[in-house]
Amino acid sequence: MPGNAEKATLMPRNVHIVIIDDDHSFRVATEWLMKSIGFDVAGYESAQSFLEGCPKRDTDCIISDINMPGMTGIELKQRLNEERIEVPVIFVSAQTDPNLPRRVIECGGYALLQKPFHGQNLIDAINQAIGNRSPG
Repeated sequence: MPGNAEKATLMPRNVHIVIIDDDHSFRVATEWLMKSIGFDVAGYESAQSFLEGCPKRDTDCIISDINMPGMTGIELKQRLNEERIEVPVIFVSAQTDPNLPRRVIECGGYALLQKPFHGQNLIDAINQAIGNRSPG
């Protein structure tokens, strides 16, 4: 579960973060953490609801669970790749599959955080992902 953001590096308020996780309590806690440090945040309970309801090109970073009903987080990243939408995806998972890091790398995921994790680790990964993103 995400922790507090007391040491967080603040990014500009116009940074748009999307959180996709079927676990309502995790999603809400992560949304709260992101909002508390000034990010613009939208949460979705599934990859499909994100694809149907979010202007993907306006998204600066996606935080996605891997195992969700319907489309998985890996399948979502593959779909974004097919649509040539270059947005960093930070995967979060409670799964302990030893092949998971390889699968994340193969689909072009930016990072993988094992649940539970400290909120600062997520903030650091977002800051790195956004900082490494090429403009426009």
